[in-house]
Formats: sequence, structure tokens, C-alpha cells
Amino acid sequence: EFVLLGLSQNHEVQMILFFFFLLFYMIILPGNVLIILTIRGDSQLGSPMYSFLANLAFLDICYCSVTPPKMLTDFFAHPKTISYSACMAQLFFLHFLGAAEAFPICKPLHYTRVVNRRVCCVLVGATWGGGFIHGIILFGLSIHLPFCGSNILDNFFCDVHQLVKLACANTYIVELLMFLNNGVVIVLCFTLLLISYTVLLLKLRTQSSKAKNKVASTCVSHIIVVFIMCGPAMYIYSLPFQAVPMEKVVAVFHTVIFPLTNPMIYTLRNKEIKGSMWNL
Repeated sequence: EFVLLGLSQNHEVQMILFFFFLLFYMIILPGNVLIILTIRGDSQLGSPMYSFLANLAFLDICYCSVTPPKMLTDFFAHPKTISYSACMAQLFFLHFLGAAEAFPICKPLHYTRVVNRRVCCVLVGATWGGGFIHGIILFGLSIHLPFCGSNILDNFFCDVHQLVKLACANTYIVELLMFLNNGVVIVLCFTLLLISYTVLLLKLRTQSSKAKNKVASTCVSHIIVVFIMCGPAMYIYSLPFQAVPMEKVVAVFHTVIFPLTNPMIYTLRNKEIKGSMWNL
């Protein structure tokens, strides 16, 4: 088993963090369940866009169930331990679901012309498949790491770079492969998303002021989510062989806070979904 040091060793601070993160979890979980029930229960929300939002809500439910529940129970545990198998499962699902959320959809201006129910299913399947491949590669590399010394992880969950630090053999090749599969993927997704939104904003120059303001407002809010999702991940995973300052604080953003931004930005700003929610 591994011993997790958690976010803090101070009991008072741990209790404050417990109630803070519990509040986040109590918003994320029912909020995303409500989004799915609303979209599935209203026939007027049958377009592929709402199917994407329902899939995103389901991904958020799964993603926020990987690390927060364990972290919440660990605030009352002394010592905070996690078995080897549970650690590897946490690592796999964290990267599997995280990658599935990160893979971008391109050609936004062609959405109404090219996206139908079949294309929607293919795109959703591709994100899940891509996330699975990403997660299984990191899982396969991690289970072959040799451990024979300390079992203390200075974090609140299991992650690849933490495990590499505990390995008792030369792991430069493994860490390089992890960087190529992790850091490069997140930087590539971030770049493609920014290019996608930049093209969209440039195309708006010929539109009316009302249309430009509406789409620009939507794009800015979406770009904020992209930075919250990709920023912390790039900070942690894009610097191989280096220790990352404030790693645990940054990790909170992409494991706990990020799932909260999706329903707030992508769904609760949508008038049709808000109206259907009130009806439900």
C-alpha cells in the first residue's frame, strides 16, 4: 500500500477543506445528474449538441468520482493509505476520463451541416476510445515500475509522476514515455482548442454587432473552461524530470474544481436547458 500525505497535516485546516470540497461535490454530482435527466426527458433537446452536453455531464460524474470521495474520507483517516491495486485503478480512470474530456471537437462553424446523430455517436465514441488508449498506456507503464523503498506519496491521490519518484531503478525511459503520452497530448489538445476558437472569432468579423457580442461572450466563457482544464494539467505534466512547486494546490483545480465549471459554463448559460430544468 501507499501512504498519502494529503493536502495538509493540520486538523483544523483538514476540517475546513473537508466542508469546502464536500460542498463542491454536492453541487457537481446532483447538478450533472439533473442535466442528464433534463436532456433525456425533453424531446425538444434532441439535437446532437445536447447529446454532447449529456455525455459531458456523464463524464463529469465519472471524473469527479475518481479522487474526491477518497480525498473526503481521508480527511478523517490516520494514516491515509491506499492499496496498490486501488492506486493503479485511480491512476487509470483519472487519465482515461480526463483525456476523454480534453479531446477537442474541431470545425465548429460546420456543426449544423456535418453533425447528425450518427456523427455525434462516432465523435463521442472516439473521445471515450481515445481516453481509454491514453489511460491504458499510462497504466501499463506504471504497473511495471519497481518499488522497493519508501511508500509515501506527497499528494492526495495517486498519479504517474508521484509513482515515478518512488521507483527504485533508473526510470528515465519510462518517464519520457509518460511525458510523451501525457504532456504532449494535453498541449496538443490545448493548442487545437485555441486554434478552433481563434478561427471562429476571426470568422465573426463580417457579422453584425449583436451576433459578434453573443458568440464572443460564449467563446470567452468556453476558453476560460479550456484554461481551467488544460492549464493545471500542462503545468504538472509538461515538465519531465522536474519537481513542480505547489503541485498539490494546482492538482485540486483539475481534479475537483474543473468538473464544476462544465455545468456552469456549458449548460446553465443555455436558455433552453434552464427552461426545461424548471419544467422538470
